[in-house]
Amino acid sequence: MHKLSIKRVYEKPEKADGFRILVDRLWPRGVSKSEAAVDLWLKDVAPSTDLRIWFNHEPEKFKDFSKKYTLELKHNPAVHEIEKELQKHNVTLIYAAKDPNINHAAVLYKFITDSIKKRL
Repeated sequence: MHKLSIKRVYEKPEKADGFRILVDRLWPRGVSKSEAAVDLWLKDVAPSTDLRIWFNHEPEKFKDFSKKYTLELKHNPAVHEIEKELQKHNVTLIYAAKDPNINHAAVLYKFITDSIKKRL
């Protein structure tokens, strides 16, 4: 298994990022496709529209958001796309949210890493 990491789309792409997967449902504002250097845009792994709107990046909702999004991920086949890429190379989950700790990519990262640990 290769390395999984997360990074804001507004940070400069690096070779060490490996395969870059944008995990946002909406394209990030002010970023061109070439600037983003995304290898795959996996919209379907993002939180549902209703959950995203409800959360609204409000820190006090993050704990409940994490639980609800984790439940969505348990039934989301798009997660397997990320796991397949991890078998081939390093993967970086790319997201646009401002807070590096309170965002769906952090929840997705934890979900995948926990899932991998359970199988080992």
